[in-house]
Amino acid sequence: MTTFKDLGLNENIIKALTDLGYENPTEIQEKAIPQVIASKEDLKAFAQTGTGKTAAFSLPILEQIDTQSKDTQAIILSPTRELALQIAKNIEEFAKHIKGFNVTAVYGGASIDDQIRKLRKGMHIVVGTPGRTVDLINRKQLKLNNVQWLVLDEADEMLNMGFKDELDKILAVTPKEKQTLLFSATFPREVESIAKNYMTKPVEITSGEKNKGSDQVSHQYYVVSERNRYNALKRIADVNPDIYSIIFCRTRRETQEVADKLIKDGYNADALHGDLSQAQRDSVMGKFRKKVLQILVATDVAARGLDVTDLTHVINHKLPDQIESYTHRSGRTGRAGKEGISIAIVTAREKGKLRPIERMIGKKFVSTPVPTGKEICQNQLLKLIDKVHDIKVNETEINEFLPSIYEKLEGLDREELIKRFVSLEFNTFLTYYENAPDLNDSDQMRGSDRGSDSRGKRRDDENMTRFFINVGRKDKLNPARLIGLINDQKIAKNIEIGQIEILDTFSFFELDKNYKDQTISAFQEGDVSFEGRNVNVEITEKKRSGRSGGGRRDRDERGERGGRSGGGRPRSKDRKSGGDSSGFGRKRSDSKSAFGNTKPSKRRKG
Repeated sequence: MTTFKDLGLNENIIKALTDLGYENPTEIQEKAIPQVIASKEDLKAFAQTGTGKTAAFSLPILEQIDTQSKDTQAIILSPTRELALQIAKNIEEFAKHIKGFNVTAVYGGASIDDQIRKLRKGMHIVVGTPGRTVDLINRKQLKLNNVQWLVLDEADEMLNMGFKDELDKILAVTPKEKQTLLFSATFPREVESIAKNYMTKPVEITSGEKNKGSDQVSHQYYVVSERNRYNALKRIADVNPDIYSIIFCRTRRETQEVADKLIKDGYNADALHGDLSQAQRDSVMGKFRKKVLQILVATDVAARGLDVTDLTHVINHKLPDQIESYTHRSGRTGRAGKEGISIAIVTAREKGKLRPIERMIGKKFVSTPVPTGKEICQNQLLKLIDKVHDIKVNETEINEFLPSIYEKLEGLDREELIKRFVSLEFNTFLTYYENAPDLNDSDQMRGSDRGSDSRGKRRDDENMTRFFINVGRKDKLNPARLIGLINDQKIAKNIEIGQIEILDTFSFFELDKNYKDQTISAFQEGDVSFEGRNVNVEITEKKRSGRSGGGRRDRDERGERGGRSGGGRPRSKDRKSGGDSSGFGRKRSDSKSAFGNTKPSKRRKG
């Protein structure tokens, strides 16, 4: 079996790896480390999430760092501050026996003055987010003219977040003869374009197949109505008493709303998203790593860099807009040789989104019924009995109370005592699930989704307004460019952007409904153009009926089939999604969740 020493690493690095418990390299490490040490060729590396990419690019750089020089010799770019901090922390651990070595992370949301002071001391490796890195370059505080290695980590996410301009600026101040290392868990076309534009004849290595999911992860989906999406989420949590999970949402607002509902219902949950301060985010992630929280509700971006190896489940409250993001989400579980489950909660209309994901990950989703109240009660009851069986009895402390206890329980036989004990802990839960409705609709499971426009009505989100825009893929529009176009109109600071759907000749996007009029005015009065084409933005109304005048099918939200009617924009009527109708996970009267879940920590504002 290959060892780290076989890869050409020195004793100081190997000693640090041994201290951390690493004995043998992963596949991507075994391929990348010797390549970077022995060659100056650019490298394009694919590795699934959780396979040790950070060590794959940082260990060979550490092997070659000149600690006698104070120059910055490597710049590592990551899409989020959490991931930047995690990478810097890992490198510190790998280099703890290398005397005179310095590494730091630079990112927004923290004091730039503190970061400048560290840079002035001389940092051999700098890990940064694109925005803060450019800021420090412009201030002439980060000098990259002697950089030997440039690492682009999670390159696909940097593109999705619209960092192309920042990447261009950073690349412009680095020497041509540097070695560029591109690492990504997925390789969409945009990442291939980065390799083409920024790299010279790169060597390509892979661990597993491109864009495929981990073999350790199984994939399930639950079909529910929109109004029961949250109810199904709670049942999934309740049927798995030992759940330790990230729930992924698409927007910051959705993330906070789901977390608030879970907390109100007595779960040990919290939210992680971009509206929280750095201190709040650090606090939440610290509690989650220590398992003070069982459930973390997060956006895709916020969860990057959250290094947790033993998640039992990843739950997609809603599927991501970009199918490649599903690989990143599901890759959060099934790490370090452990098995994990990735769950998608979908409506019947959304089942079609699963097929391209299946093709990408090379696995099939398994249709799974939403648990019944009986199943949940059985699992929770058995979990309770296991806890009683395994509890450690403190003989010294309890002995003095036993005579009084025996006296009070005199006359109860073993069976009666067990029944009463279980009922004491379990009656609230049993009552809660008594007559609980079945959330599985047989028509929905078949895909008809009664009472809805089966041709393509998406989700009902009362907080968002859906817009039509007359440019699409043929105009070279992608989600990042559309977000940039929206931001350019300066509609509002930090406006909430929801679902984006890019089609061939037109597209759809969602924005906070409070800025509906401002959005229309901004696009109409600004004389906006894109790739030489005048931009037209209109509010869409989703159509209830399946036919338009003249018998031709309307262009609907599933695509561009059929003719235009009513000025060429989709029409319909929004229905507000219903509220929570079934109960479970409810707080007990003593402010604790059923079966010993501790009371959740008090929410912070943010």
